[in-house]
Amino acid sequence: MRTLVVLPTYDEAANIVEVLQRVRAAAPQLDVLVVDDNSPDGTAALARAAADELGQIDVLVRERKEGLGNAYRHGFSVGLERGYSVLVQMDADLSHDPAAIPALLRAIDDGAEAVIGSRYIPGGSIPHWPWYRRALSRYGNRYSCLVLGMTVRDATSGYRAYRVDALKAIDVFSTRAKGYGFQIETAYRVSRQGRALAEVPIEFTDRVRGYSKMSLSVMVEELVLVTWWGLRDRVLRRVSGARRRGRGGPGAG
Repeated sequence: MRTLVVLPTYDEAANIVEVLQRVRAAAPQLDVLVVDDNSPDGTAALARAAADELGQIDVLVRERKEGLGNAYRHGFSVGLERGYSVLVQMDADLSHDPAAIPALLRAIDDGAEAVIGSRYIPGGSIPHWPWYRRALSRYGNRYSCLVLGMTVRDATSGYRAYRVDALKAIDVFSTRAKGYGFQIETAYRVSRQGRALAEVPIEFTDRVRGYSKMSLSVMVEELVLVTWWGLRDRVLRRVSGARRRGRGGPGAG
């Protein structure tokens, strides 16, 4: 299956060359698309130089910073236009070890339509995180899965692989989250459709160069969206059930 790695970047000059080298070493047959949000630190130029050396790497520069979700939607649209069968998404800050790409793709080969690199299943880990960050991440995941009725353990992980057919089926381009809520939104849509969603363990390593893009506004967006999706879909299910009963469907009388 033709596979494309989509790698969004913003101010990742300190990491982009190493991450591309490690992706090429881990999966030499795969193509890579760097989606850069016009980084002022020269990330795109460094990515192009690495592409000349490593091959099978394209660099797409957008006009401005528009959020992680928009970057992934843009990269996915390119992948669909070019006829890829599988799309891999990952961070460019080396928190996602490219050596795990083959494990994600094996799960796809085994029949999964979407695969999450999970920190919270046996074998997964987050070394060096302080307790409060672990608690925030773990309980944020628990809240999301409880409200949305998902059984995955790591709905916020951004290290994933998708079959293109699954992305088309969930209409990924109609998703609305701009930031990290995109990860929850896509997992939720896959889960709602009952599609095969797998998790493989990863070690999440905190960045050592550059700065984190996580912010309070990003966390608030996730919380608001998750709560809205959960409430909205509960109301829709009740309305749908009432209509079926009114037409004499299952449960009528």
